[in-house]
Amino acid sequence: MKICLRSTLSRYPGYQQDIGQELGQATVSRTVDRVVNSIVAQSNERIKFPSTNHELMEAKRIWPSMYKFPTAIGVIDCTHIEILKPNRHGDEYINRKGKPALNVQATCDTREMFTSVDVSWPGSVHDSRIWRNSQTRSQLINRANVVLLGDDGYGIEP
Repeated sequence: MKICLRSTLSRYPGYQQDIGQELGQATVSRTVDRVVNSIVAQSNERIKFPSTNHELMEAKRIWPSMYKFPTAIGVIDCTHIEILKPNRHGDEYINRKGKPALNVQATCDTREMFTSVDVSWPGSVHDSRIWRNSQTRSQLINRANVVLLGDDGYGIEP
């Protein structure tokens, strides 16, 4: 996640000057590092996928009243985050639009809060492969009547 946040910021050359015209570059750089480190440190506490039966039932309880999907516990999709092309295995990061990127898979709940984020895949990898290999899928594969809503990149699974 830290790489993803840093890569996003690095796409904007001079972002440190724009943000801190009154501050020195080193001060802005240290501040950005502290913020990124804080976000990463809190991510395991704040981004939590429902895993117990109680958590899953609570997640399912909200969907029927709001969206008419009685077995849904969240939504899932992937998005490409542009990065600088890595020196090693750089071509693996080139996505379908010809840009170096990470393909990031995320799930959200009804409050639009992230419940899982996977930033470990290069941009050339298809959404369905990320899903097949994801910890989120492993947690759900043997659960009856629990689904995530996603696009056709995910298919339909029991």
